[in-house]
Amino acid sequence: MSQSSLMQSVDARSASALASGALQPVQSEQIRIEQEGLPFVVRWVSSLAAKDASKPAAIPGGPRDPNFNPFLNPDPELTVGPLGDTHVAILNKFPLSVQHLVLACREFEEQLLPLTAADFTALARVMTEAGGLGLYNGGTAAGASQRHKHVQWIPSTDDNAGLALFSAGLPQDLPPLGVARHPALSMQHCFVRVDSGPGMAVEQAAANLQQAWEKGCAELGLQPGADGLMPPYNMLAGDGWMLLIPRSQEQYEGISLSAICFGGTLYTRTREQVDLVQQAGPLQVLAGVGFGRL
Repeated sequence: MSQSSLMQSVDARSASALASGALQPVQSEQIRIEQEGLPFVVRWVSSLAAKDASKPAAIPGGPRDPNFNPFLNPDPELTVGPLGDTHVAILNKFPLSVQHLVLACREFEEQLLPLTAADFTALARVMTEAGGLGLYNGGTAAGASQRHKHVQWIPSTDDNAGLALFSAGLPQDLPPLGVARHPALSMQHCFVRVDSGPGMAVEQAAANLQQAWEKGCAELGLQPGADGLMPPYNMLAGDGWMLLIPRSQEQYEGISLSAICFGGTLYTRTREQVDLVQQAGPLQVLAGVGFGRL
């Protein structure tokens, strides 16, 4: 698929999948919470219960049946098309926004294997055309629902998660690959300056993303173990930054948290969980699934 036709293909596939019912957008109500000058959105997504019911018997964050893999032979009604030779773009069946994409490896790879140049090239093919936010959930404890390696992407809109909410607390004069921490985030994390937006050559954007990931992993000590797998972590890339967060667990008081939550949008299944986030504060909820700052 040519880069110039990617988003047109996404929109065309979305329209047909919505019409057929293959695409099931989440239904939500939301409240806004500001904490330490940072704007958060907390959404009560009642349709997440439908997502749970539609899956086979599952452990938290993933399927019990190892043969269940929606990305190995993806639903044709949700498949946008190839991203080079190694990845395929698939509409997220339960999208958290319009154009929510899964960028999955064509062949099975474990989600906790280190990200590769091919993974970043797939993401760069989308980001150099449409900007937006790249998301990665490294393992079950980081909110991944499937073992098959995949990066996700959502567009930049006023209603979507993004890294711009942290801009005021980060140094804007950092050179490429410069590292920063945000004073409001009490968990271990690392922001790395990176350029990967619209108008760049795909190869350059991919190289920038990979270098930023490698720099952030080195800063945080995120390295593969003897089995070749990474420890759990989240990655977000957009708005001129990459954010990496090591993860200690998937849930805070029963609320599952994935990478998108660190972009300022938290999702819950019940109104009672919204109240819990209000009482604890979004920053405390996010810190509760990470590690204390060194």
